[in-house]
Amino acid sequence: MKIRRAAIADVKDIQKLVNEFARKEEMIPRSINELYENVRDFVVCVENGAIHGVCALHILWEDLAEIRSLAVKKESQRMGIGRKMVRRCIAEAKSLGISRVFALTYQPLFFQKMGFVEIDKSSLPQKIWGDCIRCPKFPECDEHALILRF
Repeated sequence: MKIRRAAIADVKDIQKLVNEFARKEEMIPRSINELYENVRDFVVCVENGAIHGVCALHILWEDLAEIRSLAVKKESQRMGIGRKMVRRCIAEAKSLGISRVFALTYQPLFFQKMGFVEIDKSSLPQKIWGDCIRCPKFPECDEHALILRF
C-alpha cells in the first residue's frame, strides 16, 4: 500500500469513506464542495487503485493544525495505515513550521500511542468556532481532544 497526496479524482471516494464513518457519528460529515476546496489537505492510502484510508492535515493558525477526517476501511484496519497517514501529516506540519497538531477523536488511545496528550477542548477556540459549531453534538461534544507539540 502506498501513501500519497490526494488528487481531484479521489474526492468522491474520500467523501464516501469519510461519510460512512459520519453516518455512525464517528466524525463530522464532509460535503463534496468542502472536500474539493480542501483536497490539498488530504493524503490517501492506495492499493491497486483503491483507496483504503484517508487523512487530512488542516491548518488553523500560524502554529496550529488539525489531523482530521482520519478514516480507514474496516477491512484494512489494524494494518498500520492510520498511523502511517498521521505520521505523514505530522511530518508535513513540521516542514511548514507548525509547532502543534491536535485531533478530536473517539479513539484517544490511538493518538496517545503516537505521543499525543489529552487537553481540554476549550483550549482550541479556532476549532470550536470553525467546525464544531456545525456539529449536531455541539455543545455537548463527547470527543476527546489530544495535542502533540514539537
